[in-house]
Amino acid sequence: MTLTEAPRYAPTWLELREPADAEARSRDLLVPLRAHLAETLATRGSLLIRDLGCGTGSMQRWLAPQLDGPQRWILQDHDADLLAFASANATEFSADASRVTVMTRHADLTQLSPGDLRSTSLITASALLDLLSVDEIDRLAATCVEAGCPALITLSVTGTIELSPADPLDDELTAGFADHLRHHVEGRELLGPDAGAAAADAFTRRGWVVEQRASTWRLGPAHPALTAEWLRGWVPAAATRRPGLDADAYLARRLDALATGALRATVHHTDLLALPHRATTPLGATE
Repeated sequence: MTLTEAPRYAPTWLELREPADAEARSRDLLVPLRAHLAETLATRGSLLIRDLGCGTGSMQRWLAPQLDGPQRWILQDHDADLLAFASANATEFSADASRVTVMTRHADLTQLSPGDLRSTSLITASALLDLLSVDEIDRLAATCVEAGCPALITLSVTGTIELSPADPLDDELTAGFADHLRHHVEGRELLGPDAGAAAADAFTRRGWVVEQRASTWRLGPAHPALTAEWLRGWVPAAATRRPGLDADAYLARRLDALATGALRATVHHTDLLALPHRATTPLGATE
């Protein structure tokens, strides 16, 4: 993915989704991650974390306060405006009140090399994998493994969506959206809902421990603005792959149901943690 091919996202959309993202991300995966990073802190005295495709910086704001120790974050994105926002709104303190500092890098994430990750304690990403091809995901995993750098990658879409009350067009549009995500861009075939499984396979084949957990958006009256914006994006995108459906009428029905407080939407994602094989803290362990 070159910088010119990479999609741009409006800051307003990213800000709308931030609370739902924070609610959805798996805290279960933080148990083995903290155990692994505690070893890093003991030897290096601080953490260096690189957030790929950082957007407005929501991952840094969510994760930094949940990890101990001094932290240096490299916020990386292809969008200079988003980088400026992320840097200006970054969290400044870790869980134990240590300082957290940030720097930004305007770069193409698919060109990441093991050398770039030298001394990096962790890479993170959120809502990213579905925008990559199988080769790009495989290279990302290979780069992390060669550098010995763990990865926490959250909110990868699965393509599964549940809506209530049910509508006759739900299944067709859900399938259409999954097909939409598996599209071609400049000769690249994006994996869309298959990306999470591909990433898990890429790390596992290289001998790393991979754990996945569900991360689910629960939309409706609790997130009315986000739900409405999601519908206005999801329905037209799905309809491009199901052109015979009356998508406009469907969208109107769904927005009406949202306005009355009746609509509920469950949008499924998956979170992935990949660690070197020596890090085998069970997920059921208590802190």
